[in-house]
Amino acid sequence: MAVWRTPDGVQVEAIVLDDRPVLRISRQVGDQTYLYGYCASVDDLAEHGIDLAQLTEPRPAS
Repeated sequence: MAVWRTPDGVQVEAIVLDDRPVLRISRQVGDQTYLYGYCASVDDLAEHGIDLAQLTEPRPAS
């Protein structure tokens, strides 16, 4: 699935949860991953303080 990150380390992933497509919002700090929540649409990301203009796709390792 697709993954995007903000400059401050928040990760947004497109996943399927209970047979529905959702966006999972999380942040990795050290060895721990903290779940912020799930969104049904891109419009809901603003409720979690995520600016769409800051999201970038990580580059694949070559």
